[in-house]
Amino acid sequence: MFNIILFGPPGSGKGTQSEKLISKYGLKHLSTGDLLRHEISRQTSLGKEAQNFMDKGHLVPDEVVIGMISSALDENPSAKGFLFDGFPRTSAQAEALDNLLQLKNAPISAMLAMDVTEDELIKRLLKRGETSGRSDDNNEEVIRARIIEYHTKTAIVADYYKKFNKAVMINGEGTIDDIFERLCTEIDKRI
Repeated sequence: MFNIILFGPPGSGKGTQSEKLISKYGLKHLSTGDLLRHEISRQTSLGKEAQNFMDKGHLVPDEVVIGMISSALDENPSAKGFLFDGFPRTSAQAEALDNLLQLKNAPISAMLAMDVTEDELIKRLLKRGETSGRSDDNNEEVIRARIIEYHTKTAIVADYYKKFNKAVMINGEGTIDDIFERLCTEIDKRI
């Protein structure tokens, strides 16, 4: 099983590249947001637990999210691998994910981190804001705050995977096809 984490700040192109990678490599997309909605709509015990936290305005605890990931892995036994999107966001989540995947004999093969300059991210997000309808893509101050949040909290996950020689920085600038080719080159080295 080939499992990767696609990582990067808002506007780095994760969504676009995820779709292309899933199609090329036959991976199953695992987005924690999608998992939460799926479990809640099915009224599973994990979904009900998550809804309870969300109704109180709390973040869903890592254990609940890990439980949902475990369920998704179990529900897809014939998957060639998984592309993790939006998780892990902290080193504690990365460690919990690694522990789960070790139990399932399906470790993370690589964490591919899209590296894009702040100016390029702002340009991309403002452009996306013209058509997306997302209020957080229309305001440069909000965009800068999201980028800072990414760098101060989420980027430490890359440091966690660097310890295991699994973090790979990918130049996330250029054409969509150029970036995709860079990602594929790194994936092909590990398959």
